[in-house]
Amino acid sequence: MDIEFNKNEDALKTLCYALKKRLQKVALGGGEKRLKAEQEKGKLTVRDRIATLFDKNTTAIEIGALAAEDMYTEVGGCPSAGVVVKLGYVEGRLCIVVANDATVKAGAWFPMTAKKNLRAQEIAMENRIPIVYLVDSAGVFLPMQNEVFADKEHFGRIFRNNAWMSSEGILQIAAVMGSCVAGGAYLPIMSDEAFIVEETGSIFLAGSYLVKAAIGETIDNEALGGATTQTEISGIIDHKCKNDEECLTRIRAVFAHTGHNAKAGFDRIKPTKPALNEEEIYGLLPQDRSKPYDMMDIINRLVDESKFEHYKELYGQTIICGYARIDGWAVGIVANQRKIVKTKKNEMQMGGVIYSDSADKAARFIMNCNQRKVPLLFLQDVTGFMVGSRSEQGGIIKDGAKMVNAMANSVVPKFTVIVGNSYGAGNYAMCGKAYDPRLIVAWPSAQIGVMSGASAAKTLLQIKVSSLKAKGQEMTPESEAALLKEITDKYNEELSPYYAAARLWIDAVIDPLETRTYVSMGIEAANINPEMKRFNVGVLQT
Repeated sequence: MDIEFNKNEDALKTLCYALKKRLQKVALGGGEKRLKAEQEKGKLTVRDRIATLFDKNTTAIEIGALAAEDMYTEVGGCPSAGVVVKLGYVEGRLCIVVANDATVKAGAWFPMTAKKNLRAQEIAMENRIPIVYLVDSAGVFLPMQNEVFADKEHFGRIFRNNAWMSSEGILQIAAVMGSCVAGGAYLPIMSDEAFIVEETGSIFLAGSYLVKAAIGETIDNEALGGATTQTEISGIIDHKCKNDEECLTRIRAVFAHTGHNAKAGFDRIKPTKPALNEEEIYGLLPQDRSKPYDMMDIINRLVDESKFEHYKELYGQTIICGYARIDGWAVGIVANQRKIVKTKKNEMQMGGVIYSDSADKAARFIMNCNQRKVPLLFLQDVTGFMVGSRSEQGGIIKDGAKMVNAMANSVVPKFTVIVGNSYGAGNYAMCGKAYDPRLIVAWPSAQIGVMSGASAAKTLLQIKVSSLKAKGQEMTPESEAALLKEITDKYNEELSPYYAAARLWIDAVIDPLETRTYVSMGIEAANINPEMKRFNVGVLQT
């Protein structure tokens, strides 16, 4: 190993350590004091509830752990958007769990809470996997009701999805383990089967204070909508449980008696580890994101036995296409090649840039994967499409559109990992969030934006200078430098994977060594849905 490798390794491991510390902080929810207060009420904490529900000694992955990070600071923040979402196993069945965190503003719904719940439902609907709601929420955070209530992708969409999933036979189980009030009361009742915990669980459209104000009736919350009322009198809840543990045990029993669906049929053999050392990824990815490197070095440390079957290896070399296996699953990989390549025409092509021949190759490969029923994995480190007169005259827009068309219309499940840069139209062509990847994650080394911070800052500075000149004004070198720094700092903050994760542009920021797990569990979830549309790209410019 050389000095460059060691520097890269130190840099990426430092980023991964910082990620670990962020996740540890998020796991505390509203803080240790509030966690203790929940336990004193006889309740399990939100993460203990999920751990109790899931099968022991099995793998689980978290979706949106960093949602809402550094948002809503004016009201004290909302760690993890006040809800924990995990994909894991219950009685051997893969499902997704959505659990309110009562230590964060009493589990109140912020705008990002709604977005995160909808993302969890989207995963359940796309893959047709069961979803479990562990409800413990005070309802909508009223100061922000205008951002969470009335629009298409707001709070009400959740109940629409409840109804749609029920009609499609997607299992929904709900447990009222704390407060469940107002419009939120519809969620457990629109699920297939509902549980409630005695003394701590309550469900009603209006609490005792609002009932008193509205109709003058004096009644306490337990009599109004506690476990006894809602299981023995109204009958809206199916099962009453003594405590959290019993409730979660009985949910597991539901899964134990649930039948199995047909599978999609994606190919899997016995999983094997990469032949090359996975941990070498830390030293192989340059800390200088403008520096070339061979993406095959990364791929060979992600795929089983480090085996990769190239597709059109010598054509369109700034995109790597080929077949491999990850944790036994067959995958088709589309990856940006970051090294500078030399074509047969003796031309040099920059790494990380999509040229016409690369786009043409990728489009054809994506079509082949759909023909062969092979899930697609996109590894992004892309600065965009090639620009300039030569590229325009060569039809770069046409070839780029062909790639986007094939990728957007793909019916096999798609997964995206952002390794480094994810800029401009390159983000789109390589299956960015707008193109419905089943899961999209980023390494701590990722950056996501229209262009790099330096390029954006220089462009905006030129516009500002030109605007002032048109008015007969000039900027001093000092003021230009100060403005350039201000713009660069702002863009670098917005390019961060944490900025993207906070807004759920990505599902998670992960350590590179977690990549295989996320992809494998994602494909396993997709394999549960046997229904695939016919692949059709419509009109393609040739």
